[in-house]
Amino acid sequence: MDPHKLRDLSAFVQLCKGNPAVLHLAELRFFRDWLQSMGAAIPPPAEHPEFPESPKKANSEEKAAASPEPEPAPTPESEESELEIDNEGVIEAETEEPQEMGDENLEVTEELMDQANEKKMEAIDALGEGNFEKAVEHFTEAIKLNPRLAILYAKRASVYVKMQKPNAAIRDCDKAISINPDSAQPYKWRGKAHRLLGHWEEAALDLATACKLDYDDDSSTMLKEVQPRAQKIVEHRRKYQRKHEEKAIRERMERAKKAKEEHEKARKEEEARHPGAAGFGGFPGGAGSFPGGMPGMGGMPGMAGMPGMPGLTDLLGDPEVLAAMQDPEIMAAFQDVAQNPANISKYQNNPKVMNFVGKLSSKFGAKP
Repeated sequence: MDPHKLRDLSAFVQLCKGNPAVLHLAELRFFRDWLQSMGAAIPPPAEHPEFPESPKKANSEEKAAASPEPEPAPTPESEESELEIDNEGVIEAETEEPQEMGDENLEVTEELMDQANEKKMEAIDALGEGNFEKAVEHFTEAIKLNPRLAILYAKRASVYVKMQKPNAAIRDCDKAISINPDSAQPYKWRGKAHRLLGHWEEAALDLATACKLDYDDDSSTMLKEVQPRAQKIVEHRRKYQRKHEEKAIRERMERAKKAKEEHEKARKEEEARHPGAAGFGGFPGGAGSFPGGMPGMGGMPGMAGMPGMPGLTDLLGDPEVLAAMQDPEIMAAFQDVAQNPANISKYQNNPKVMNFVGKLSSKFGAKP
């Protein structure tokens, strides 16, 4: 993992240890729900005051009091600002101790199965009497006797939902699904638990799965309730994703436009510094690359200060000369001779180079 992210995570954990009240901030609700689903005990917000005032904050407040209050900056558009969800029926789940799950390594005999079945029937009787606590107790005993029977966890989860203990219900359903992922009951009760917590997308997914595996009117009715809210969240997320993508495209286009403008500006400045350079058909360095001219090339006069010298217009208007200037071999030889005129002897047997030298010499009135 990224060490910087690990460091930030460690700092956040230390902050939570020092002041658990931060876990009750609205924007950390997803984190608090996850901790509770794992069985974590989170102190109520009343037990912990808000963040203590730091010296830095105190100093800033003193400065603010001494100076006029500045105009408030415009609040950036929040992704949550336009999203309004009907949260009727959503509860603030209390801290719950993790329930017993049974020993998976237990060797379950027929006798234990029979005893577990008896406890299950006692739990169902207690549930019929409205005694939820007793029902949970009997289901727990049944689970301890037969810990690999998915329906026992699903049944206990149903009681937890009725007791409005959604996190405990989710733990039981997760366990039941890990044992038998094709059973509809744990999806049904997990969907209802998520609905209690206001987890609309998760609730819709679980309830839809339950109906697909084994349709029942109860799951279907709740699915019709939560699905529009889940869809609203999905559409809201897509809307802001599109906005982010469009913003990124605009920024890329602006950067490209700016780069093009800067490139054009640099080109014009270079042309202003070397007015004759652009007319040389790609001639490396322009006329200024050959200070002192090319004495020794058949008596060719110096080429410094080429703009305005006699014959230049004729030179640049000759198609053969311009074509030769596009030939890498000719231009490499030209550069070589420009640096050391004595190197002309190396090209005496190269007709292309010598023809070019002759053409230039004739343009300047010299003999090759």
